[in-house]
Amino acid sequence: MTVAEIRVDQRLIGIDSRRFASIEKALVELVTNSDDSYSRQEESGVPVAGRIHLGYDRHHTGAVLTVTDQAEGMPFDEAVGILTYGGAHSPLSRGEGYGRGYFGRGLKQAIFGLGHGWIETIRDGRYTRVDVFRGEGGGYLYDDGGTDRAAGPADRERLGIEDSGTRVTIVVDNPHVRITQYTTLLQSLSDNIYLRDVLERRLVEMTSGRPGTEPYRGERVRFEEPASLLLLGPEQPGSFTHEGQEYPFTVTLKRAKDVELALRGDERTNGLVVISGTAALDCQLFDFENQVGTEYLFGTVRCSALTEMLGQGQAIISDEREGLNPKDPFVADFSRAVSRMVSGHVLAEKEKLDHLERATTSGRTAEMIGRLLHRMSEAAVRDLGLRTLSAAEPSPASAAVADPLAPLRFTTPFYYRQPGHPFHVTLLIDPGQLPDDGVLTFEVDAPGSLRIDPAPEAVPVSALGETRRIEWTVVGDGPVDRGQITARAGAYWAWCEIVVAEHASHHSHRQPAHMAAVSRSEPLAAGAEPAALRLTTHRAPRDYGADLFVGYEFRNLHNSVDRAVYSPEERKVIINTGAPTVRLYVDGRGRFRDSARLLLAELFMDVISDELARRAAAQHGHLDDQAYRAVKRDIIHRYGSDIHLSFLKS
Repeated sequence: MTVAEIRVDQRLIGIDSRRFASIEKALVELVTNSDDSYSRQEESGVPVAGRIHLGYDRHHTGAVLTVTDQAEGMPFDEAVGILTYGGAHSPLSRGEGYGRGYFGRGLKQAIFGLGHGWIETIRDGRYTRVDVFRGEGGGYLYDDGGTDRAAGPADRERLGIEDSGTRVTIVVDNPHVRITQYTTLLQSLSDNIYLRDVLERRLVEMTSGRPGTEPYRGERVRFEEPASLLLLGPEQPGSFTHEGQEYPFTVTLKRAKDVELALRGDERTNGLVVISGTAALDCQLFDFENQVGTEYLFGTVRCSALTEMLGQGQAIISDEREGLNPKDPFVADFSRAVSRMVSGHVLAEKEKLDHLERATTSGRTAEMIGRLLHRMSEAAVRDLGLRTLSAAEPSPASAAVADPLAPLRFTTPFYYRQPGHPFHVTLLIDPGQLPDDGVLTFEVDAPGSLRIDPAPEAVPVSALGETRRIEWTVVGDGPVDRGQITARAGAYWAWCEIVVAEHASHHSHRQPAHMAAVSRSEPLAAGAEPAALRLTTHRAPRDYGADLFVGYEFRNLHNSVDRAVYSPEERKVIINTGAPTVRLYVDGRGRFRDSARLLLAELFMDVISDELARRAAAQHGHLDDQAYRAVKRDIIHRYGSDIHLSFLKS
C-alpha cells in the first residue's frame, strides 16, 4: 500500500476545492472528463459506446456520486499521474480542444470539494483503484494500493464496464454542501451550458434513490431546447481578422417563442454558448450582454481557433477559469466580430420594446401591488387625515369649504359600549355616487364574542334601490372586545371601530354635525341645517374616503426622465416603459420580470410618498418646497420599510 501526498501546491488544491463544493459542478467536471476520453478514441478511429452513467444515492445528510464511462480507461501510472499534474499537462492547455478550462485541476478538486472518493479504472485487462482523501493533519493524500491487478468478471459486472472504462466515486460528507433533490439536479445538469453540447453527442443517464428506503429511478439527461425561431444559421459562417490573419467561426442564433429564458448562471438558457473543438468555454452575448433586446436570444458560436491559441500559451481563458478573457486581444477581435453579426437581430428586438406601450406583471406581483395600493389609500385617510373624496387638487383655499357628503360613511367611526348591551351600528349610503356595476362588500374583523346581527353580506349597488342606510345590532360579551367593520364599493370605503369594555359610559352621545350628517336624499330632522350650510373644520374625516391609488399601469410616456408618475384623473400609478431602467426589466412579451420587484418597490415608494406629501403640505397651507420635502421624508421613514417588504413576500 502506498499513501502519499498529492504533489501539487496544497494551498492551491484548497482554494480550488471550495469552487467545487457543489454536486452539480462536480458532476459536470466528471462528465466532461468522460466525454474527452470518448473524443480521443473517436479521433483514433476507435468505435465508442458513448454512454456515461451517473449514480446519485441521496441520504439525509450526505450522498454518494458515481460517474461511469466505457471509454479509454487508464493504466496504473496514468491513474496516479492525473492527481499530480496541473495546467501544463491538461489537453485544453495543449490546444487539443478538450475540457472546460480547469487545466487539469478539476478531478481532484471535485472530490475534495465534496468530501472524499476513489477512482476505479480498467485498461488492457488491468484494474486500478486510487483512493483520494484528506489526512488527519489536513493534507491532500492518495492511496494507489501499490500496484494494479488483473480485472476479473466481478469487477466488470460491478462497474458495468465490458472492456475498458473508468468510474469515479465521491462520498459527499462536506457539511457545507447542499444535498440537491433528484429532480433539481437533473434539471440543472440538463440546462448546464458546459454540458449542452455533450448531451447531444453522448447518452448520459442518471439513476437515483435512497438505499433501503425508496426504489431507484433513472432518466436520460438531455437539454430541451425551447420552441424558437431561427434568426441566423444553422452554423452561419463568419470570420474575424487578428494581426493580419483571418479566422473562421459559425453562429447559430435563435429567438425563443413565449418561453422565459434563464439569464445568468451555469444553467443559463439565454446567450450564445462558445464552443471550440468539444470544449464549451463560455456563454454570453458579447457587446450586448445584459442589454435590453436580448432576453429571448440563444444559440451557439463555434470557433476552433480559440483552443488553438490557448495551446500556444495565449490567455484565452480568464484567470478564474470562468469564461473567455475579454482583455485578450484575440478574444476582443473575436467578440467584436460576433457582436457585429448578431447586432441587427438585437436591435430589432430593442425596436419592439421601443414601441411597447404597455406591460403587465405576473398575477402574484399584481396581487401584491393591489394590497399595497389599498393599504396606502387607507393610510392617506386614517393616518394622515387627507381628504380623498374629490379628485380635484387640494389647496389651502379649499380647506374650509363644505366637506362633500361621502358615498359611504358610518354615523360614528367609533363605538365604545358596555358588554351585554345591544347597540346599533349604522352605515349611510348614497348609491348615486357609487358605480352602477359595483358591489358593496363588507369586511368584519372581530372575535366570535362580538356578535353582529344580521351578518354583513355583499350586495350589488344596482340592488340597493332606495336604500340609504344599513343598520346592524351589535352586542359584545366582553369584558373587552375589539373589532371593526369596513364597507367598500368601487374606490369608496368607510370603516368603524367597535370596542366593548366594562367601564364604558351608560349614556349615548350625539355626534358632531360634520360626522353625523345625513345624506342629501334623507329628510332633515326638525331644526336641522341644510347640508350645504354646514361647514367643516380643518379636521379631515378619518373614517371614510376614496382610494387615492386605485391601480397601476405600465405605459410608454415617451420620455426617458420619468420612471413613474401619479395620474390624479385616473388615480393610478403610471410606470413609464420608455424609461431605460424600467424597460430593462420588461421582456419582449411586455411582461415585467418578477425578479425586479425591488425596482417596483422603489418606484411605488417614490410616487406614493410624493403624492401623499404634496397633498398633506397643500392641505395644511404649506406650499413651499422645504415643507413638502420634510413631509415626504417623514412618509418614507414611516412607510418605506412596509412598501419594500410587501414586494419581498412570496
